[in-house]
Amino acid sequence: MSRNTRIVIVGGGAGGLELATKLGRSLKKKSGTSVLLIDKHAFHVWKPLFHEVASGSLDVDMDGVDYRAHATNHGFEFQLGTLIGLDRGNRKIEVDAIQDKSGGVLVPPRCVNYDILVLAVGSITNDFSVSGVSEYCFTLDDTDQASRFQQELFNAFLKIKASDSGAPLRITIVGGGATGVELAAELYKTTDSLHAYGFSNVSRNTLEINVIEASDRLLGVLPVHISRKATKVLSELGAKILTRTIVKAVDQDGVQINNDERIEADAVIWCAGVKCHEALNNIGGLSTNKNNQIVVDSCLRSVDDNTIYALGDCAACELSNGGLVPPRAQSAHQMASCVYRNISRQLKNIPPVPFTYRDHGSLVSFADYTAVGVLAGLFKSDIFVEGGIAKYLYISLYRLHQIALHGYLKTVLLVMVGRINRRLRPTLKLH
Repeated sequence: MSRNTRIVIVGGGAGGLELATKLGRSLKKKSGTSVLLIDKHAFHVWKPLFHEVASGSLDVDMDGVDYRAHATNHGFEFQLGTLIGLDRGNRKIEVDAIQDKSGGVLVPPRCVNYDILVLAVGSITNDFSVSGVSEYCFTLDDTDQASRFQQELFNAFLKIKASDSGAPLRITIVGGGATGVELAAELYKTTDSLHAYGFSNVSRNTLEINVIEASDRLLGVLPVHISRKATKVLSELGAKILTRTIVKAVDQDGVQINNDERIEADAVIWCAGVKCHEALNNIGGLSTNKNNQIVVDSCLRSVDDNTIYALGDCAACELSNGGLVPPRAQSAHQMASCVYRNISRQLKNIPPVPFTYRDHGSLVSFADYTAVGVLAGLFKSDIFVEGGIAKYLYISLYRLHQIALHGYLKTVLLVMVGRINRRLRPTLKLH
């Protein structure tokens, strides 16, 4: 590589931000080498916590990581923007204009040069071309959408508080994966908390939650006993579980399901499957699959261009069994570490190393009620965990992400500040 090397990372999710942080720390004293992170948002929240933003349990203003401040502290640059084009011949990406809330242009469209490009733009909800999803459903693709649902949720509870009708708040969650079941549990936790804040007529009975899953069980990618536990916990909280149920259409009053039946709903949250942004489809002539993921080689480089890497949900990396690396936070973390090693080697003209995915298991948290999961790779067989141990391990995953961003000392301080804030602040975002 040339002495002056510009590394551009598009996407500040778990993998992209961890990579930018590692590269910034290691290369900030290397003359002529710069790292630039581009994201459409000004701050970062760990995506597995978006359901907590939606329920009001997590305040993004307090718990988010400001990209600009973080970049300054860790030796890289940050620019606000959205990727809309790629010119591989001239090694440029096109970034869309930045607009204010009224549509006025703050920063016009611009081109950014790169020597090494990393695509880490994550994924969005897959609506499977179901009519009405984009118009009438809430999604949890980013913090803006999660915050919008939180505001609508709180407004609905305000109406219930002011009313004596006793009519429940009807919420339908489409998708029985981890996001769907965790959100359902968090919503019941919200009603429990609101009751303590003067919402005397709000309780679990105020919520009428339907969780719709197309397959024969919740958490279909996890072992059967975890699925059964999830069904048991949500049912005991009051949720109605509808498996083998296909959503055919969504409108402003609810969803249409099998055999033209209807489920009336005040709000529908779509959590059924993911895909990558349409903007990635053959961007710059790069090979993509049906879900718009960038097809990469064993070293996480595009099969069409060894100066372009992809990681996280937007990377189609094939496993030895023929499947793809699953879209999980642990996948993004492992990929970020591999891309960091390979970029460091590329700068020294050393051949890259292949990526090896290690499945450490999965954990699902049901708010403060319980947690379940399975640990893999530690022993010859998977280990089932439940209750306090599972909850501790679930929290530890987030702590590992924080350590990757801030280091051990600052993470310890953040944990201490968080415990203090739990004493000083409301347990819910009440506005």
